[in-house]
Amino acid sequence: MTGAEVIDAYHSLFEVERSFRMAKSDLQARPMFHHTRDSIEAHLSIVFAALAITRHLQQVTGVSIKKILKIFYPLRDATLQINGTRHHIPAQLSEEAQRIADAASGIKH
Repeated sequence: MTGAEVIDAYHSLFEVERSFRMAKSDLQARPMFHHTRDSIEAHLSIVFAALAITRHLQQVTGVSIKKILKIFYPLRDATLQINGTRHHIPAQLSEEAQRIADAASGIKH
């Protein structure tokens, strides 16, 4: 390998290691003990989908996933049924949460 190829390989390795550190800490990923091939593959698919989504969110918003989780974690919405009528109560987004949501969805103001 040339010197440039070695540097590129180490850079790729660093990105993979950084992603797994993020998955373990910011996404609070924990070991799962699966016994069938289907459940193992399903778990890995979910983990890699979450990782891809978080990396995308970081790129388009410029905000760390740790901060995004801190902003959105307390948000809740609700659906209540009163006298047979359903009422949806959406979460109230802060300005910062709305800005991140708009950036993630590509909305420009």
